[in-house]
Amino acid sequence: MIKSQPMAIWAVIESGGKQYKVSEGETVNVDKFSLNSQSDTVVFNEVLAVGNGKDVKIGKPYVDKAKVKSKVLETFKDKKIRVVKFKSKSRYLRTRGHRQQKTKILIEKIES
Repeated sequence: MIKSQPMAIWAVIESGGKQYKVSEGETVNVDKFSLNSQSDTVVFNEVLAVGNGKDVKIGKPYVDKAKVKSKVLETFKDKKIRVVKFKSKSRYLRTRGHRQQKTKILIEKIES
């Protein structure tokens, strides 16, 4: 006999111009955002889609009354990337490095 697993609720949120598919209990690395207060709780109101095992709600552009509550775990810098500018036949070469600042969040609750 096969036991059915509970349906996982998932959502697609928008943060910093990027979209992330998240589910409850998951940790996600998003671009760093400034917090208005010193609280470590963030609520995302820009929910593009919400789904569970049976049905999916897709927003136009956002789903009404949908929220994703999350907790900020840490702020850190991502891996260094190299940016190279090069022009042939003119002896021009410039190399720079960049480290993007990120925020690690824990998805606590998805409300639809």
